Amino acid sequence: MADLKIAVILGSTRPGRNGKAVADWVLAKAKDRTAADYDLIDLVDYPLPHLDEAMPASLGQYAGDHTKEWAATIARYDGFVFVTPEYNHSTSGVLKNAIDYIYGEWNNKAAGFVSYGGVGGARAIEHLRGITSELQIAHVRQQLSFSLFHDFENFSTFTPGPQHDGAVVTLFDQLESWAGALKTVRA
Repeated sequence: MADLKIAVILGSTRPGRNGKAVADWVLAKAKDRTAADYDLIDLVDYPLPHLDEAMPASLGQYAGDHTKEWAATIARYDGFVFVTPEYNHSTSGVLKNAIDYIYGEWNNKAAGFVSYGGVGGARAIEHLRGITSELQIAHVRQQLSFSLFHDFENFSTFTPGPQHDGAVVTLFDQLESWAGALKTVRA
């Protein structure tokens, strides 16, 4: 087991979603990494209602059992790869909701972004960069953006081009470096 734990968070629960294939590709590319262990967190397995906590997440006074379970899950990780679709020029509502539920469990950790959409999901990543900055998540520069027109056959079968292989290695390198550094900050 590696010293670092990274969660690949699949940020879509939509029926027929393309994100599962993208997240599986990320995990397959990470399987031989030695600096970190990578796990999938599929938001379909965490059916959080629309934010229903009375107290602000920054206070850490979670009331709901679903919130406490989600917080415990995220607390186990040193970093994250957010896999997001682009819906209406932003990230998915389910991912934003999951992020908003908790606060301290995100702090002083690292993140990378993988997106997909008509223009590669770039606008979803831009929104996530602002959101994660507010949560004190250090996000790395390298990102992956998959085009529904070029990286999916018939807009549904994931067929990423070989140019993404080098980019994902760079993302992992940056993410593991930052996650390791921030682990010392949390200690």
